[in-house]
Amino acid sequence: MFGTKLLDRRGRPERIADQAWQHLVSAVSSAGDSVRDTARSARRGGTDLADDASDLVGAAAEEARRRATLAFDALAGRRPALPWTLLISAALVGAAIGWAAGTAARAVGSHSDRSVDDIEFVDVDRPNSPASLDG
Repeated sequence: MFGTKLLDRRGRPERIADQAWQHLVSAVSSAGDSVRDTARSARRGGTDLADDASDLVGAAAEEARRRATLAFDALAGRRPALPWTLLISAALVGAAIGWAAGTAARAVGSHSDRSVDDIEFVDVDRPNSPASLDG
């Protein structure tokens, strides 16, 4: 009862100031929550961006290191090593193609409908031939 009489005795400007203060406290509190949420999402997004950037920078640094090593070796007069993996791969592919061609040739040549006995040789004399085979 005493508190209500105190509130009644305050003037109108004091009540308006008190309401404005309550609104300000409420607005600052909700803005703080909003800023905190925004900061969390920005931190998550920033972490993803940082991870992507570090991967990109790491790949670029590795490529730069490889190129620098090759340039240093070239300036020192060293020849690059033979690409053994490429050479072995090419040899294996060539062997596989050769094996496939040989198998296909054997398959075509071994048809049972054509045998060596079926081939006939025909002797042909040419009319204006300088050398005769009969004679």
